[in-house]
Amino acid sequence: QVQLVESGGGLVQAGGSLRLSCTAIGSIFSINTMGWYRQAPGDQRESVAHITNDGVATYADSVKGRFTISRDNAKNMVNLQVDTLEPEDSAVYYCAAWVQQSAGGGYSNYWGQGTQVTVSS
Repeated sequence: QVQLVESGGGLVQAGGSLRLSCTAIGSIFSINTMGWYRQAPGDQRESVAHITNDGVATYADSVKGRFTISRDNAKNMVNLQVDTLEPEDSAVYYCAAWVQQSAGGGYSNYWGQGTQVTVSS
């Protein structure tokens, strides 16, 4: 089994920064794409940023220039540096990873438990 363990959420004032981290643990052969999603109350879960295993990053238009995704393949870790936060960024942030558990096996999608980010105005 695979677990994604997240950390780094919290309460911050508008204009502030946070660093979210997520580590995949368990039976892992390789990880393809890793990413972050967020969900505010009453809204659907939306994609924030993704990064491939060779470091190609993509971002939602709403966070471009403010958020930076990175990963450490040796540690099965993905980070999200969130800067210049706005109240509209308040949400539960979820880590996701597409994990291959054995050579020749397929990739399965796993999710973290979520970490709350609250931005006060």
